[in-house]
Amino acid sequence: MALLDYIKAATTPHQAVEAGREILKAKGFKELTLGQHFDIQKGGRYYLTAYSTSLIAFTIGEQTEQTQEFHVAAAHTDHPCLHIKPKAELTGGPYLKLNIEIYGGPILNTWLDRPLSIAGRVALKGKDAYHPELRLIDFKRPVATIPNLAIHMNRKVNEGIELNKQSDMLPVLGLLEEGLNQDDYFLTMLAKELSAEKEEILDFDLYVYLAEEGCFIGQEEEFISSPRLDNLTSCYALLTGISEKNRENGINVAVLFDHEEIGSRSKQGADSALLQMVLEKIYASLGFEQQALSDSILNSFLFSVDVAHALHPHHAEKYDPVNQALMNKGIVLKLNSCQRYTFDTEAVAITQAVCEAHGVKYQKFANRSDIVGGGTLGPIISGWLPMKTVDIGVPILAMHSARELMGRKDQEYLETLMKGFYGA
Repeated sequence: MALLDYIKAATTPHQAVEAGREILKAKGFKELTLGQHFDIQKGGRYYLTAYSTSLIAFTIGEQTEQTQEFHVAAAHTDHPCLHIKPKAELTGGPYLKLNIEIYGGPILNTWLDRPLSIAGRVALKGKDAYHPELRLIDFKRPVATIPNLAIHMNRKVNEGIELNKQSDMLPVLGLLEEGLNQDDYFLTMLAKELSAEKEEILDFDLYVYLAEEGCFIGQEEEFISSPRLDNLTSCYALLTGISEKNRENGINVAVLFDHEEIGSRSKQGADSALLQMVLEKIYASLGFEQQALSDSILNSFLFSVDVAHALHPHHAEKYDPVNQALMNKGIVLKLNSCQRYTFDTEAVAITQAVCEAHGVKYQKFANRSDIVGGGTLGPIISGWLPMKTVDIGVPILAMHSARELMGRKDQEYLETLMKGFYGA
């Protein structure tokens, strides 16, 4: 399944964007630079990256006029994981350990006793101070693990043990050896992987990720078990959708933001002017009027695409009695009157009609009234760009676990919807 190939490649937001770029280039998209003039025309397909971890793709129909309606869909490239601190070396007895901090809100115990690897981006000395050499790096093999404490020394482990983020979650890289410099063994390892000198390394943005691959499971292989389903399922659906045949009389946009898991407040996050700036540059480059852009935004439609909570087989009491999402029963329209999920009745009706037009099954989800759900991109983006918006996604179990679980058919439904949304 192509989704699993994408997830395997997309180990961090940097790699998710790079894998997305490869998909778009193969479909004839032309690369633009965010901080330069857009040389674009009707009938064109384009993409740009923002600070290495966010990606925006757009297509312009041959018959596009300035009164057109944008079809926008947004997802996020990041996932809860472990991030390596600047001073990465820690030792404890005979062990080499990585000094990490927790990124987002992972289920910590699911990271124990797993094969772990490292990926991200490294900055090396460049031609001058303002132009460092930036390289992506992915070890692509298990190099670390976080061992559990044996039950013999922790008799209450099955009663539930709180893990300390600083002392219990440190990945072990190996054993100390004679002659090893304990103060820079990580930089030495990193330089070797880069075929560079450690003195060249200025900084790095590196993550520890689960080195296991996704797979099909279940009696009929009806499930997908994989790392990073949240939210690479959505990223891949947007990339495949916008890569197909597009509308002749409008502009389609797929945007993959970073930093959703930590609140989206960054220059490449959804709570920024990034998408608005790109839309303004598109209109200016096409010679369209600024007021027409505002009118177009007000008449446009946005899908905020992120995963939803599937009904758990053992804990139905955690869900609303009737507004539940089931795996392999279609995409989920996530509804919340407090606008933690964005929607209005007109937008929901449009979504249902689009689904029905393309044979896509759908279901509606609302949280149990005494349980606060998570936030999404929808309320944030629609605050910057006031267009009709609905939060949708595939239902999954074990959300924020090192491995998550989803229905195989639901990904097909989501990809079909995105193709229909961008094509009609």
